[in-house]
Amino acid sequence: MYRYPIRSIFRRGWLSSLLLFLSLPACAQRDTVNIVDWQFTRAELSPAQAHQGRGAWQSVRLPHDFQISQPWVAPAADEHADNRDQAANVKSRLSSRGFKEMGKGWYRRTFTPDSSWRGRRVVLEVGGIMLVGDVWLNGERIGGTEYGYVGFGIDISDRLRYGQENVLTVLADTRGPQNSRWYTGGGLFRDVKLIVTDRQLFFDRHPLQITTTDNRKVHIRAAISNYGSQRQTALAVRILDAQGHVVAHSDTLLALTRHRHTMEYPLADITIDHPHVWDLDTPYLYSAELTLRDDSGRVADRVTEPFGIRTIEYGPSFGFKLNGRKVILKGIANHHTLGALGAAAYPRAIEKRIKLLKDFGFNHIRCSHNPYSEDLYRLCDKYGVLVVDELYDKWLTQYSGGRQPWMNHWQYDVPEWIQRDRNHPSVIMWSLGNELQTYPNLPFNDWGVTPYRLLRTLLRRYDTTRPVTVAMHPRGRNWQTDSLPCDLAMITDIQAYNYRYMYFPGDGRRFPNMIFYQSEANLPMMGPNYFDMDLNRVVGLAYWGMIDYNGESLGWPRKGWDNGVFDRSLLPKPQAYMLKAMFTDKPVVHIGVAGGKEEAMTWNGVTFGGDKVTWHWNRMTGKRYTVYTYTNAEEVELRLNGRSLGVKKNSSDPKSRDKIRWDGIAYEPGTLLAIARNGGKEVARHEITTAGPLKRLALIPDNETWKADGQDLMHIRVLGLDAKGRRTPLANDTLTVRVSGPAELVAADNGDITGNAIATDPTTTLYQGNLLVILRAASKPGKVRVELVDKAGRVRGKCTLATE
Repeated sequence: MYRYPIRSIFRRGWLSSLLLFLSLPACAQRDTVNIVDWQFTRAELSPAQAHQGRGAWQSVRLPHDFQISQPWVAPAADEHADNRDQAANVKSRLSSRGFKEMGKGWYRRTFTPDSSWRGRRVVLEVGGIMLVGDVWLNGERIGGTEYGYVGFGIDISDRLRYGQENVLTVLADTRGPQNSRWYTGGGLFRDVKLIVTDRQLFFDRHPLQITTTDNRKVHIRAAISNYGSQRQTALAVRILDAQGHVVAHSDTLLALTRHRHTMEYPLADITIDHPHVWDLDTPYLYSAELTLRDDSGRVADRVTEPFGIRTIEYGPSFGFKLNGRKVILKGIANHHTLGALGAAAYPRAIEKRIKLLKDFGFNHIRCSHNPYSEDLYRLCDKYGVLVVDELYDKWLTQYSGGRQPWMNHWQYDVPEWIQRDRNHPSVIMWSLGNELQTYPNLPFNDWGVTPYRLLRTLLRRYDTTRPVTVAMHPRGRNWQTDSLPCDLAMITDIQAYNYRYMYFPGDGRRFPNMIFYQSEANLPMMGPNYFDMDLNRVVGLAYWGMIDYNGESLGWPRKGWDNGVFDRSLLPKPQAYMLKAMFTDKPVVHIGVAGGKEEAMTWNGVTFGGDKVTWHWNRMTGKRYTVYTYTNAEEVELRLNGRSLGVKKNSSDPKSRDKIRWDGIAYEPGTLLAIARNGGKEVARHEITTAGPLKRLALIPDNETWKADGQDLMHIRVLGLDAKGRRTPLANDTLTVRVSGPAELVAADNGDITGNAIATDPTTTLYQGNLLVILRAASKPGKVRVELVDKAGRVRGKCTLATE
C-alpha cells in the first residue's frame, strides 16, 4: 500500500503580464514580460541571416503552430495510405504526422531593454519549442532544447545590450519522419517570457516544493540563490484563502551561504486552522506569498502562487483514494494538440475541453505521451480533474526529439518536468514512458528495467509523494513466457496496462501487491473495458483518443484519428452519451443510428472499427437500420412517429450494459423518440427528427467573458438549421468567415476528419450542419462583428460580440 501526504501546489506568479516590452519600475522586485509578438519565416536561413532579418517575414502571435496552416500532403502512389506496416518502406511517410510536411521555422524579435533592468537579473524562459530548437541573442547561440515538450530558462543578464536594439531569434525544427508517432505541430507553441529579478538575492527557477500534513501544516522548501555577500535574509510567508484574506503567516530569518550558490531551505511549518480540502467537486485553492528581504529591509524577490491541500493513497485492495474516499479514475488519454489550433497551447481552448469532459463525467486526464502546457495542470487544479503526468513515449532517440541521443538529455528533462509540476494537487501519478517494454534494444538491453530505475531514482530526488509507473504495451508480456507480466511491470509502483485489463485478475492473484490502472482503453470495447474490471480494486482507466485529432491517420483522406466520441470541433458523437451514462448518476438516454460498417483496423495490437454510429434521422426510405439507445436507466421505450416499437431492459452484462440495441428499424420520415424509465417513471428522453434543407445559420458563442488581452479566445458554434430550427445533416455549404473589430480569426473546424480545408483559411465549409469558428481578441476592448458569407456574397449568418 502506498500513502502519499497531502500536497499543495505552487505556480510561478505574475506580478505583471505584458504583451510588449514596456518600461519597468526600478523598484519592482520581480517582473514578468510575456513576449507575444514575433516575426516568422519558413525560409532557409543561416543563423546570421535570421539575425539580420533577411528575406520575407510575417507577423505572428504566440502561441503559434507553423504547421497547422500548411497544405495537406497526400501519400504517394507507392505508399500505404495509413500507418500500417511501420517497418516497411512503403508506409505513408506523413500519415502519423497529420499529412503535414516537416520542416523548419524561424522566429525573430527585436527589443530595446529598459534602462531599469541594468544591474538586475534577466532570465529568458521558454515554455517549449516544437520539436527541437535553438535560441540566439544578438547572433550568439545561448541555448535550446532537445525535447520540445519541456521548457528551459537562460540567464541573459550579461548578454543584453543596453541603449540599443537587441535581436532574439529562435529556430524550431520538426524534421525527421521517425521523430514522433503523431502530429506534433511546430514552433513556439507555448509562452516565452522574460523574468526580471534582483541580481544577487532571488528565488531560483521552479523554486518551491510544498507538502502538508494533518490537513493543517504546510511545509515549504525554497530554492534561494545568493550571489552576493549577504549572510542572512528575512523570509516572510503569507497564506491567503480564495477571497484573498490572510489565514496564516510565518516570518523566518534564514542563514545564507555566500556567493554564487543555490540552496534549498526548509522553512518553518505553517498551520492553517480548519482548511478547505481540494477535491473533485470542491477544488479549493489557497495562495502562498513568499517575500525575500536583504540586509537593508528592501524586498529582493517575491513569488505568489495558488496551492491546494489533499491526500492520495494507493493499495491493491481498493485502488485509489482521494482524501480517504475511494475514487475511480474515469479518464481520457489524448495528445496535447487542440484540433484546428494545432499544437498552439491556448489556455481558453484547454479550458473548453476540460469543461466538456467534466460535463460528460470524466474526472481524469492522462497526458499522453509528454508533459502538456502548464496551463493544463493549472486548469485541472481549478476544475478538479486528476492527472497522470507522463514524460516520454519511448526511451529511444527517434521518439524523443531525434537530434541528440535520448541518453544525453533525460537527466535534464526529468528535473525540469518534476520541479515544474510537482506542486499541482491535480497530479496524482508520474509516468516515465509509454509502450516501451517490448523493445529489447532500449539502453542497457534489459527490456527497460535499468532505464526505469535510473529515471525513477532521479525523479525521487525532486518528489517522493506520488507513485511512479510506465504504461505497458498491449502485446508486451514477459520475454520468456506470456503467463507472467513483463519485467517492467514487476518493478513499477503501479501496474499500468494499455488495453489489457483482462490480465488484472490473474496477475493480481500471482502478485497480490500489484495495483492496476488501465492506462489506455478503446472505444469498441467501451463497456467491457470498464465494467469487466473489479471497480472496487482498480485505480481506473483512460480511454484513448476520445477527442478526434490530427495525425495517426487510419487511412487517407482521413487527416487523423477519428475513433473518438467527440469530433475535432468538440461536438459530441452519440457514443459520448454512453460514457456519460457510465460515468455519471444523472439519468441519461441518447439515440445513435448505425450508418454502416467501417473497415476493421488493427492498431498497436488492438482492433478498431465496427458500426459507425451517427446522430441524425435523415435516412433512406424502406431501408432498415440498427439503432442504439445509450442509457443508465432501467429500461427504454422506443417510439417512431408516436408508435411504440417496444420496451427493452438495460442489461447487467458488461458487453451490452448501458447500450440497448434495436435491430431492423424500418426508416420513415418523422421523429424517433427514446423514453428512459426507472421503476416505471420517466427520467429522461431524447428524440431525433428528420430535418429539411438549410434555411438559416445559428451562431452560438461561448457563454464566457471575452478579455481584450490579446490572448483570449471566443469559440462560436455555427449550426445549419432547417425551417423548423433543427440541425440538418444536409448543410454542407461553402462559407467565408469575415471578422471586423478588435479580434481575428485563428481557426475554423467542421469536425470532418476527411475534409481538405486548411484550419486557418477563412473560406471553409459546413459539415452536416456544423462549424466551429475560433476568434482571438486584440489588446483593446470593443465590438466584434462576425459574418458568414456564401459563394454568392450573401450574408447567411452574423453576430456581434464584445471584448472587455
